[in-house]
Amino acid sequence: MPTEFAAVPLLEIHDLCAGYGDTEVLRGIDLSVASGEIVAVLGSNGVGKSTLNRTISGIVRARAGAIRFDGAAIEHEKPAAIVARGLIHVPEGRRIFPNLSVHENLDLGSYRRAAKHRAANRERVFAIFPRLFERRTQRAGTLSGGEQQMLAIGRGLMAEPRLLILDEPSLGLSPILVEELFALIARIHADGVAVLLVEQNVMQSLEIAGRAYILAEGQCVMSGPSADIGADPKLKRAYLGL
Repeated sequence: MPTEFAAVPLLEIHDLCAGYGDTEVLRGIDLSVASGEIVAVLGSNGVGKSTLNRTISGIVRARAGAIRFDGAAIEHEKPAAIVARGLIHVPEGRRIFPNLSVHENLDLGSYRRAAKHRAANRERVFAIFPRLFERRTQRAGTLSGGEQQMLAIGRGLMAEPRLLILDEPSLGLSPILVEELFALIARIHADGVAVLLVEQNVMQSLEIAGRAYILAEGQCVMSGPSADIGADPKLKRAYLGL
């Protein structure tokens, strides 16, 4: 089990509020991720997890609060500028280009950042995901669900992320593929990439994350070392439905 980090945050969020139209979804979120850390954000459907990811990556505008990445305020920056800083968001639903090949999908991941290292980064992705190498000329839309998720993560790695946000990466996968996916996330982390893991798969997320935040109704209701959260039966019943 990873230990809790005590380092200067790579990502630091304070009192973040965001939403859609007249609906406020995030209501004062505080969160941090240190360099090289895995942090899990957990909660049931509809609590604001995906909105949090979209706000961090600039797709949804913050209504109040601060988002700092490597010391710089990014809450008003456009998504392309945030990507250029090395904050990479792999969204829920994979969002691959089905009519393009695996190879072409990967190369698009380095469009905004790390284009000079495209070939080397592609080889690194193939080393992490050997099945993508086997299917490199295959159209992405013909891959299995697990392979498409690997491709989505691999495309994110092509941009040499300093922080990789993974939004529900295990969604829709079989238990065997979920086990494989979490092992691959641990391997990516071992290479020095910080990961913000946003998941409904509670126990496996807590196993690989050093710290965790629990969201409920757009607010952070609990945070702390993953071991403490995983061992608290009252917390699991109240906020995680376990």
